[in-house]
Amino acid sequence: MAYSIDRQRSTFGEHLRAWRMVQGLTAQQVSERADISLTTLRNLERGDGGVRLETVLQVARALGVLDSLVESIDPLRTDLGRARSDLIHRKRVR
Repeated sequence: MAYSIDRQRSTFGEHLRAWRMVQGLTAQQVSERADISLTTLRNLERGDGGVRLETVLQVARALGVLDSLVESIDPLRTDLGRARSDLIHRKRVR
């Protein structure tokens, strides 16, 4: 399982870098827009697992893909999620 996570993390970083490149943005520009260091951006683009989730979201926002990223994990966008939506809205009973 760890191998798969490592590979996916690396691919995710590559995709962020690709978004930066297709928009014609330098790493410096994105790091400034995301209010992070250039080193942190480079680590994220290389798939470093030590980057905080908040940082990932800041970079996604700087690249204009934050909404798409968040929407991509919405369970209600899937048949299974819609079929089991009652479980999403159920309150925990203690």
